[in-house]
Parts: sequence; C-alpha cells; structure tokens
Amino acid sequence: MSENYVAPGQQRYLRACMVCSVVMTLSRFREEGCPNCEEFLHLRGSSDQIDACTSQVFEGLITLANPKRSWVAKWQRLDSYVPGVYAIKVSGQLPDDVRAVIEEEHGVQYIPRDGSAVEME
Repeated sequence: MSENYVAPGQQRYLRACMVCSVVMTLSRFREEGCPNCEEFLHLRGSSDQIDACTSQVFEGLITLANPKRSWVAKWQRLDSYVPGVYAIKVSGQLPDDVRAVIEEEHGVQYIPRDGSAVEME
C-alpha cells in the first residue's frame, strides 16, 4: 500500500499544512512532520504545533509525482516542494508568533490567499 494511501472513511483525519498546503493524515504529521516546512514549523511530535499550523478545512487536491516538471505545480507555486498530495485552497491562518519566526529567522514570506502560498528566499 502506498504511504499516501488513505483508507475509505479516514479522510476526517486529513490535515493540510497552512504554509505549503501538503495534505497528510494527522498521524503522519505527528510522526514525520511536514516534508517541506519541518525545519521551521517543528510539527513532528507536537500536537499543539500541528493544531496551530495545519487545517482540516481545505478544498481540492492535486497529486504531484514530479513537481519540478509539472505546469500545475508551477501554477500553484508547488514546484519547489516534494512529491505528494496538496490542497488547492487551505482555510486558516498561522499564529502571529509562528509567522514572525518563519519570516524573520528563516526568510519565508507567508502570503495567505485562497490557498497557502509562500515565497522561499
């Protein structure tokens, strides 16, 4: 079974990262953290951080096997991320303290819009 497979009825456990929009189960975020944002969000093992930086409310899904070659990935600004499943629109907003840390210490400009978008410098 694929690591990205979600059994029927398990969709309620899906969450989307509010920074990169990757969609994974709550347990995968807890075990692995965010594959794109872990260095500054520190989700692995932290239920509080997962609750603050991911959302259960998202729309649409994009599956990317090769983000660097995908026009959809370029259009959604996902081409610098790892292969996986991404939400088109994520509802919610990062807490101000998390936003300040990622912008000031990590050079990531958080730009929420009808879906998460960030500019990595």
